[in-house]
Amino acid sequence: MGVLYNKEKVLELRPHSNGAAVSVQFGKINTFYKTNYYQFDLGFLKHPKEYRQSVTFNSTNPFARTSNSYTYGKQNNFLVLRGGVGKKFYYSEKAKRKGVAVGVNYEFGPSIGLLLPYYLELTRLEQNGFEDYISTERYTEENADIFLDNSKIIGAGSFFKGFGHMSAIPGVHARLGAHFSLGAFDKYVKAFEMGIMVDGYFQRVPIMIIENNSPVFINGFISFQIGKRE
Repeated sequence: MGVLYNKEKVLELRPHSNGAAVSVQFGKINTFYKTNYYQFDLGFLKHPKEYRQSVTFNSTNPFARTSNSYTYGKQNNFLVLRGGVGKKFYYSEKAKRKGVAVGVNYEFGPSIGLLLPYYLELTRLEQNGFEDYISTERYTEENADIFLDNSKIIGAGSFFKGFGHMSAIPGVHARLGAHFSLGAFDKYVKAFEMGIMVDGYFQRVPIMIIENNSPVFINGFISFQIGKRE
C-alpha cells in the first residue's frame, strides 16, 4: 500500500522541567514509518533555583493591593528561539485507524537566546530621607544593595519593560523522545511525546545574580501535538 499523505503541519505545546515552548512543525512523509521535518520554537528557560515569592502589605483598606509576587535574585528573563530539523520513526506495526503507533523522534539545530532585564518595583527615599516613592529598576552594580534587599522590594515590574534592553546569545539545541501517535495515518495529527532536551549556549546565561549560572540547560519534557496531513 502506498503513502496516503505526503505532508503534515503540526502545532506543538511543550512544557518542560524549567520552562515551556510552543512550536510549529512542517513534515515530509517519506514512508508509513518515517517523517522528516523542520521546526520553529518560541519558548523560555528558567534557572533551577528560581522561585516566586510574595510581599504582603498591611492595610485597613479592603480594596488596596494586598500582595505582589516576584523572583528574588533574578537578573534576566530568558526567551529562546529555536530552529531545527528532525526525524520521526515508527517502530510498531502500521496503526489501524484510531490505533496508536509508537516510535522515536529526534531533533537538533541552532538557537538564539534573548536576555530581557528583569525589573523590580523598589521603595526609594527622597534625598530629605522622609518621603518614599516607588522606582522601577533593573539590576546594576550601583543598585545591588537595594535590589537584593527584601524589605525594599514591592514586586516585579512589567515583563515588557525589558524589551528595551534586550541582548542575544547564540547556541544550539537537541532533543530525543518517545513518540506516540493516535491514528498515525489519519488525516489529522494527534500525538504526544516524552523525552529529554538539551540547550547549550556559548557563554554562561546570566539569569540569576546570586546563584551559579550555566551555559547548559537539560530538561525533561512532555509535548502535545495537533495538526493535519495532506
